[in-house]
Amino acid sequence: MAPLRPELRLDQIKALTHPLRLSILRELRANGPATATALGKRLGESSGSTSYHLRQLAKHGFVEELPDSGDARDRWWRPAMSGHRVEPARFANDPEQRAIVGVYQAQVVAGYAARMDTYVAEQSAGEWGAEWAEAYDLSDFKLRLTPTQLTRLVAKLHAVIESYGKYDAADGEEVVVQIGAFPRKVRPFEADQ
Repeated sequence: MAPLRPELRLDQIKALTHPLRLSILRELRANGPATATALGKRLGESSGSTSYHLRQLAKHGFVEELPDSGDARDRWWRPAMSGHRVEPARFANDPEQRAIVGVYQAQVVAGYAARMDTYVAEQSAGEWGAEWAEAYDLSDFKLRLTPTQLTRLVAKLHAVIESYGKYDAADGEEVVVQIGAFPRKVRPFEADQ
């Protein structure tokens, strides 16, 4: 697997608007190579469905067949890239393209929420212990920034996170860092509400 995070083309973004495709890609990136059958069991789908969507993901360059991994009926798949980027600003002037990116982004946000829900449920069930309960963070902050200031903030956050990429603690766990930094419209309540 190439350690690349390429910027996606619109056809690639559109391919990821299907929730099952994005779920398959998340599973492969998080848990390693798998067959369509294994993915189907994990995701509650038929192997025929996961097989079809794996082929669609391969067509758009997201996954590839693992060489020498089995026969035609039991193919193993892996991610073709470690991650990817989407730059919504590239599509901001075209309503149709903007809508496609919006559907993709909604799928990504749903995946982030599900991932956080899973951790909170595991923590509540005592699966992680006190050290992890103390270490994890679920915060939000209210700032007043210009677009330029927000761009700088996000770049600094990315740089800090990327600086930790050199660490690979043998006794550590995989940690996911999710960043959501965006403007919010203030909608004051009316007197008659």
